[in-house]
Amino acid sequence: MNRDAGISTDHATDVHTDVHTPIASGLLTGLPPGLPHPGPGVAHAALHAWIDGGAGDGRAVRANEAAWADIALWPRSLRPLAGSHTRVALPGGPAPVPWLVAPMAYQRAAHPDGEAAMAVAAAAQGAGFVLSCQSSTPLQDVARLFLGDPGRGPLWFQLHPQPDPATDAALLARAEAAGVEAIVMTVDAPLQGPRDAERAAGWRVPPGVAAVNLPPAAAPGLDALLAASATTDTLRRWRGLTRLPLLVKGVLHPADAVAAVEAGADGLIVSNHGGRQLASAVPTARALPAVVAAVGGRVPVLVDGGLRRGEDVVKALALGARAVLLGRPLLRALALGGAPAVATQLRGWRDEFTAAQALCGARTPDELSALGLLQD
Repeated sequence: MNRDAGISTDHATDVHTDVHTPIASGLLTGLPPGLPHPGPGVAHAALHAWIDGGAGDGRAVRANEAAWADIALWPRSLRPLAGSHTRVALPGGPAPVPWLVAPMAYQRAAHPDGEAAMAVAAAAQGAGFVLSCQSSTPLQDVARLFLGDPGRGPLWFQLHPQPDPATDAALLARAEAAGVEAIVMTVDAPLQGPRDAERAAGWRVPPGVAAVNLPPAAAPGLDALLAASATTDTLRRWRGLTRLPLLVKGVLHPADAVAAVEAGADGLIVSNHGGRQLASAVPTARALPAVVAAVGGRVPVLVDGGLRRGEDVVKALALGARAVLLGRPLLRALALGGAPAVATQLRGWRDEFTAAQALCGARTPDELSALGLLQD
């Protein structure tokens, strides 16, 4: 183990695959469903339920995926493609590719190297990284690993409003000091939705894995949880606590999108928490166009939930998103093989997106929304 980096160095060169050399097509989109390398103390079935399960019977997870798969592209031809690239402008800085790793808690439950491995792989493949406040690796360690790669995307920090507002202020200040480039406020999880698969498998956060960036505290009761739920007042208060760009994650309804922008949001993330909160929540592919229309270009809009291929990113950008967040496929890759597997997965997304962008007649990601690719 590398004590400075905190991750295994056995495959250190594997995460920096040459971006100009396509990888085998069989690695583009998925990894086998088995999870042979669970983190400390986690049973295979429980880990699988935690990664792949969703709210209730999982219907929102399936609906998210189906909604993207059902969108057909009408590719354009006879267009100039010289000078093509995949760069986009995001809050906090430019990004080599239009995606970031979504905030995901307790990644050391999936692999002993956890968020450190995820950050190294993301940076090596040009992706942005959104660190969860429930990370099982210290914020400063992840920031040091990620920010040291010159080819990286932006580093953001995600935070749920905490019962004690002083904790919010302290964490926001700590994020700024660590070099974080934007803050993400999650607003769709005042409490955790029931998850049948996790209950049936007996999922628990394993021993030795904890949310190390949050202060120790007794589990709050329902009243305390609901009292701390995010409101536009919370957003205005946070706006006054940080100089960093502030994005709101968990927006589905266009009225909430407008309210967030008017309260000071610098960006929105259309999300139903990966289908993990409300089983009948609208798929994000369906919610995205209404949110984009409601904000009218005042702030960038991103989206997550159910994206499973590089072509899905093309569809999201054609619908008006600036970029996307990727979650489950990367967490599954982390469980399978640590940083090298995550890097392989991300490199596959980059290969497929680059090809699909060109095949749709776009030179850059920004052109995708203006080409009339979605005629249905």
